[in-house]
Amino acid sequence: MKTFFKIFAVIFTILFTWSGYLQNNDPDALLWYTIYGVAALGSLLFVLGRLPHIAAALLCLAYLIGGFISWPETFEGFEIGAGDIVNIERGREACGLLIASAVFLVYALRIRYKKRF
Repeated sequence: MKTFFKIFAVIFTILFTWSGYLQNNDPDALLWYTIYGVAALGSLLFVLGRLPHIAAALLCLAYLIGGFISWPETFEGFEIGAGDIVNIERGREACGLLIASAVFLVYALRIRYKKRF
């Protein structure tokens, strides 16, 4: 089971790094570089066994709050051209934050209960 969580974290380290890179044409790219950079760093620290439980829990909470704050008034999916571009962009951003929140929830639970698994 330990190997599963390490592979999971390596995959999300790569995915968060890639997500940050893809923000290069975004108007608020610096904000998203930071958001995904922190997520990638947290995932890397988890792989190395250096992520404190409190940090994982706080990041989970921060990403969850960010996801709910940035959720669009009307969710219109993810595809460009399928609706209002602002709603689509906000929906994408919110889902990215909610995915990061779910990942850090997994990390927090794994760190908290690692002796049981």
